[in-house]
Amino acid sequence: MDNRGLSTVVEKLLTLGIVSLYITLLTTTLYGGAVPAYQEAVGAELAERTLAEATARVEQAVPPAGRDATATVRVDLPATIDGSGYEIRVDGDALVLAHPDPGVSARSRPVLPSRVATLSGEWQSGGGTVVTVTGDGENVTVRLEDGR
Repeated sequence: MDNRGLSTVVEKLLTLGIVSLYITLLTTTLYGGAVPAYQEAVGAELAERTLAEATARVEQAVPPAGRDATATVRVDLPATIDGSGYEIRVDGDALVLAHPDPGVSARSRPVLPSRVATLSGEWQSGGGTVVTVTGDGENVTVRLEDGR
């Protein structure tokens, strides 16, 4: 009996099985650990940049000293970070980016002149966002508002 044709088929099946197992393990490893960790790191970086841009726009909205203040400045923010909505709100004298994933959240303190009496409000992602500044030359109120 001649088994030479059978050994070639068995070799090919074993090779196909080993390659399939390797691809399955590689895919499981990447999607189970490396890719989600990378996505969270990218989300955290985007949150930091978004909050830095928002903080800069709040600082720029305050007019020079000695002038009456009535201004509305539009702020462009990404609709989502890491696939989820978020909010930027005032917490004391800081801006906080709150995200469903705590690893993607951020905090920043805008540098505002002492004549800014009040900093308040919040923004929801996905909508129009503006900074509204009102007041006289001595006392200024800065408010984060949805500009829909």
